[in-house]
Amino acid sequence: MALIVQKYGGTSVGNPERIKNVARRVAKSHAKGDQMVIVLSAMSGETNRLIALAKEISPNPSPRELDVVISTGEQVTIGLLCMALEEMGVKARSYTGGQVRILTDDSFTKARILDIDGENIRRDLDGGAVVVVAGFQGVDEAGNITTLGRGGSDTTGVALAAAIKADECQIYTDVDGVYTTDPRVVPEARKLDTITFEEMLEMASLGSKVLQIRSVEFAGKYKVKLRVLSSFQEEGEGTLITVEEDKNMEQPIISGIAFNRDEAKITVLGVPDKPGIAYQILGPVADANVDVDMIIQNVGHDGTTDFSFTVNRPDYDKAMKILEGVQSHIGARQIQGDRTMAKVSIVGVGMRSHPGVASRMFRTLAEEGINIQMISTSEIKISVAIDEKYLELAVRVLHRAFGLDQAAA
Repeated sequence: MALIVQKYGGTSVGNPERIKNVARRVAKSHAKGDQMVIVLSAMSGETNRLIALAKEISPNPSPRELDVVISTGEQVTIGLLCMALEEMGVKARSYTGGQVRILTDDSFTKARILDIDGENIRRDLDGGAVVVVAGFQGVDEAGNITTLGRGGSDTTGVALAAAIKADECQIYTDVDGVYTTDPRVVPEARKLDTITFEEMLEMASLGSKVLQIRSVEFAGKYKVKLRVLSSFQEEGEGTLITVEEDKNMEQPIISGIAFNRDEAKITVLGVPDKPGIAYQILGPVADANVDVDMIIQNVGHDGTTDFSFTVNRPDYDKAMKILEGVQSHIGARQIQGDRTMAKVSIVGVGMRSHPGVASRMFRTLAEEGINIQMISTSEIKISVAIDEKYLELAVRVLHRAFGLDQAAA
C-alpha cells in the first residue's frame, strides 16, 4: 500500500466526462489499496473567465477580492470529482485550501505556502476515504483566502506530498512526460524516463512549460519523488524527476534543450567605465519589477563601455522607457533595442564531467550560419541569444548534434 498524491490540471478536468475519467483512474488505484490524495485545478479556461468577469466590474480589482473570486474555480472541480467517486461507491471528501489549512503569506494573487496542517487529511485517509483538495489556494494568518499564482496547483500537490510524507507525487497533465525538447519543433524528440531536479529546474526556468518552477523547487527541497504523466493515457510510466544520486548509470552529457521565443535585447552604448555603472543601469529596471536575464559588459575603451542585457519581450517597452528616462543621468551616448530575439539552452548534469560541450554547441550553430549574440552559462546549462528567425533551426540541429534523437543506451 502506497500513499500517493495525484494532481490533475485544467484540461484533465475540463468537462464532466473528463472528471468521470479522473474518478475512474482514482478509483482503480484506490481499489488496489493505495491511499489517495487528489489535487485539482479549475476547469480549463475557468480561471481566465473569472478574472475577465472581475475586470468587467473593476479594471483594477482589489487583489484580496480577486482571490475570493478566482479561488472558486477549484471548489467546483473538487465537489464534482467527489460526487463522481461516490457514484462509483468510493468514499470521498473534498477540502478547500482553507479547510486543509494550507497557510500562506498575505501576498494576494501570488502567495507562498508557509505551512500545511495534514491532520484532517490523515484522519480521512485512515478512514478509507479519497481526499480531494483544491489546488492553487490557501489562507493567510488572518483567514483571508489567497491564491498561489500561475501553476499554483502543481505547487499545492508537491507541498501536500511533502507535508504528509507521500511515497510519490504524480502530476497528470496533457503530455505523457518530459521530452528532450518540444516535439512540435523536433518530431524526433524523446520522452525521458528520468531527469534530475537540477535539470528540471533549469528546463522550467529556461522555457519548458511542463512543470511550474516553484513546484520543482519545492520537490527538490523536500526530496519529494515527482512523476509527470498523461491523464489521457491509461498506461505509461511518464518521467520520474529525482535526485542525481539515485541513478545507477552514467548521466548523458545533455538531457534536453529548452527555448524561449519571447526575448528582447537592450544595449546601452558609451556609458562611463566606472564602478557602480551596472547598478545605475539595472537598478531602475529592477525597481520596475522587470526581470533581467543575460548580461554582457564589453571591455572598456577610452573610459567608456557598452552594456547589454535581455528582458522578456512583454517588458521591452517598459525597460526602454525607463532607460531613456535615465540616459542623461548615467551618461550614456545611445540606447538601442531589438525585440526579435530568442534564447536556446542546452541542459545536462553530464556537462560537469565532459569538456568541449560549449565548443560543440557553438560549432553546430556556426555551421548553420546562426550568429550568437549573447551567452550565459551555469554548471549544467549553456544559453545563447540568437535572432528569433533561427530558433527552430537551432533547436533541431543541436538536438541532432548531441544525439538526443537516439534512444538511451
